[in-house]
Amino acid sequence: MVEEPRKRARPGRSPAPAGRTARPRQAEVARLAGVSQATVSLVLADKRQGPAISEETRRKVLEAARSLGYVPDPAARRLAAARNNLLGVFSFTATFPTDVQHSYYPFLVGVEREAAERGYDLVLFTGSSTGGAGAAGPDALSRVRLADGCLFLGRHAPVEELGRLVADGFPVVHLGRRDEPAGLHWVGADYVSAAREVVGHLAGLGHRRMVLIREDDEAPASTDRERGFAEGLEAVGHGSVFRSADPERDLTPERLRSWLADGVTAFVAEETDTGAAWRALRRAAADAGIECPRDASLALLGSPPADLADGPEPTGFDIPRTRLGAAAVRMLAALVAGEEATEPLVACTFRSGATSGPPPATEDH
Repeated sequence: MVEEPRKRARPGRSPAPAGRTARPRQAEVARLAGVSQATVSLVLADKRQGPAISEETRRKVLEAARSLGYVPDPAARRLAAARNNLLGVFSFTATFPTDVQHSYYPFLVGVEREAAERGYDLVLFTGSSTGGAGAAGPDALSRVRLADGCLFLGRHAPVEELGRLVADGFPVVHLGRRDEPAGLHWVGADYVSAAREVVGHLAGLGHRRMVLIREDDEAPASTDRERGFAEGLEAVGHGSVFRSADPERDLTPERLRSWLADGVTAFVAEETDTGAAWRALRRAAADAGIECPRDASLALLGSPPADLADGPEPTGFDIPRTRLGAAAVRMLAALVAGEEATEPLVACTFRSGATSGPPPATEDH
């Protein structure tokens, strides 16, 4: 029996863990060391400028890198060194938000202003415009690497593709809270507090039974609004949640009348990029002959779609989209520079509107 010659380990490199075939990523080093990926990038590049990193943290990062057999990707290093002052913007909506009526347009205003202030040009990736995210195949996001880093917008984003960018150490920021993929940086609005304030306003008018109308998915923006709705009612009343993949089909006048008969006096809808929940609520109320706010109060957790902006101003809150766009650029610029990046949640502005008033029972007293 002839023994195969053993492969000799390269000097200065720990052997990769047994059974492993893929190159270790910076994200794995960060998880093992218990630090951020930006910190790993700074330590492995031996950058001493920027945020101070303790010797203990450096030791943890280097030990984690050695234990995983991590070596820098030379191609990635060349790309990192060849900065061209370009930031990408990629939208997961079916139509890229360049129309001033689009709810995402103010985000782009904030992005453009902050990018110009920091000396960056923008590259708008519009490949999703013809068919939504993923329409161009499994590597649809790979072209964003033409930029130094990229901002992503949209309710539904492909977790696996974003995860590959994050694992490769490519600077990525999502505009809006996201729990996945792990390690993704994001900036977001404080929808929990804003929704809680709207419900508190309705409760202050005397409403004790409310219904939240929302789309049927687990988008963080929706779950945050639902959490705020529940917290607002916790001590003062009772609420239920109506979820539908197609609110304009499922929210019928008969359903609204049934809720009114059960004692519901206020209806709250979430804002999404489709505007489906608010549009369905407005239509169903009109078809049911419900006069607002005399017969029931309505509220919107966000701003109305452009095609309904000529109606009564709804009670609710306004999302600081321009400020969020600017915050996203600040975070992305920090990541491109290899720095730590944090941004606080941005507060929304309460809007009293004209669609809420005391419930019918209190008007008789």
